[in-house]
Amino acid sequence: MGAIIQNLRQSLRLSYGQKLFLLASVPLILACAAIALLVAFQSRMLAEREIRQLENELLEAKKQELRNYVTQARNGFYFIYGAAAPDDEEAKTQVAQILAAMIYGEDGSFFVYDYDGTNLVSPRRTDMIGRNWSGLTDSEGTPIVDPMIEIARQGSGYLSFLWPKPSTGEEAEMIAFVLGFQDWQWAVGTGVWIDDVLATVNASRAEVKARIRRTFLYIGGITLGALLVVFLSGLAMNLRERRLADAKLKELTQRVFDAQEDERRRVARELHDGISQILVGVKYALDITKRRLAQEDPRAMDTLERGHEALTGAIQEVRRISRDLRPGVLDDLGLGPALKALIDDFEARTGIDTTLETVVFRNRVDQEGRIALYRIAQEALTNIERHSGATEVTLDLRGHRRGATLRIEDNGHGIDPEKVRGQRGIGLRNMQERMDQLGGRLRILSSKSGTVIEAQIPLSHLLPPEDGASTSRPKASA
Repeated sequence: MGAIIQNLRQSLRLSYGQKLFLLASVPLILACAAIALLVAFQSRMLAEREIRQLENELLEAKKQELRNYVTQARNGFYFIYGAAAPDDEEAKTQVAQILAAMIYGEDGSFFVYDYDGTNLVSPRRTDMIGRNWSGLTDSEGTPIVDPMIEIARQGSGYLSFLWPKPSTGEEAEMIAFVLGFQDWQWAVGTGVWIDDVLATVNASRAEVKARIRRTFLYIGGITLGALLVVFLSGLAMNLRERRLADAKLKELTQRVFDAQEDERRRVARELHDGISQILVGVKYALDITKRRLAQEDPRAMDTLERGHEALTGAIQEVRRISRDLRPGVLDDLGLGPALKALIDDFEARTGIDTTLETVVFRNRVDQEGRIALYRIAQEALTNIERHSGATEVTLDLRGHRRGATLRIEDNGHGIDPEKVRGQRGIGLRNMQERMDQLGGRLRILSSKSGTVIEAQIPLSHLLPPEDGASTSRPKASA
């Protein structure tokens, strides 16, 4: 089970490129989604307001149309109604006939109810004439006749209800305008179906929905295009960085090979020019001693002594080469004593006045930190010997809250500024790479009056005091 979880964690672990892509794409997706929702909400609100305004305008137009129809009808028979008495049945019959004949369009007509609810005129529904329809409701339970009579008693007004449409035979919403003839107690009116208005409104709403969907598609397309651009840009950057990394890796590998060859060449030269010649001298001294002993020459002890001295020098030379390759004092006593031995040898070899200032903090620099700082000091002293022309060198090693810092200062003529900025020299590059590997910092300040090199390793490469105390030995330092 633990192995499965570990494999799952490894499979879910994101690469640097994937993290970069997510960092660029997730905010873009969230921003586009927020924009899309905001645009959709604003568009819907604006469109709904416009649709309601359109619906109100269409309904007002229908109502004005109804009012005009009733006004025209009243003008057509007003000369009869105005001169007739309330109980003039003949005048009522004439007016009823006029209203029954006023049929317009496919569905338009007039209706008349008396205040008791009896239908007097209904040219499209003759089956309703002469019957009392008080209490009549539509299919949704909305009262029809009683509200009409109430509106007529008050003068005039509008009423909405469902009513069968003659052209289709199906119920549709109708708006009726009712006018009261108080002398005869008639409710006269006509109505129009507003299904065309509702169809127009529904079509507008459908158009709004379609427009919002298109907006979402456009924004989605733009987002997808942007993500594609981000992906392609990230892919191009990844390929470019990979090519640069491969080139740097090849360069670093070649430099490692070159450094190895230089080191082998140096060791071979020192073996050939130093130890080899010394050993040859020892061999000659032994051969001469052998011959003199055979001849019982008293000078045999002199040649044997010279051979012994030469062999002692060879042993010291082997120790020096070994110390340069890997100083044992660095592991046994710590960084401080190793640097002291390094500058003592440097001062003896070059004659340059060299001092070391350090604060003992009991071997607290870890293995990697000790090696890095020692090699940087070794490289810096080599450069000073070869190029600086300095007469004084100071090394300062101190621990602090941020880690440990090695400062190397000389009074030479400085380093070429181009080499400092570009770190073209292999020694400077080696120093920088050692610090980069440890997460440290290398600072080089150079002028005509001298050069300062500061190498700082982070606190993570300093051991805790108790660990340092437990691993330290007598006389151990940094």
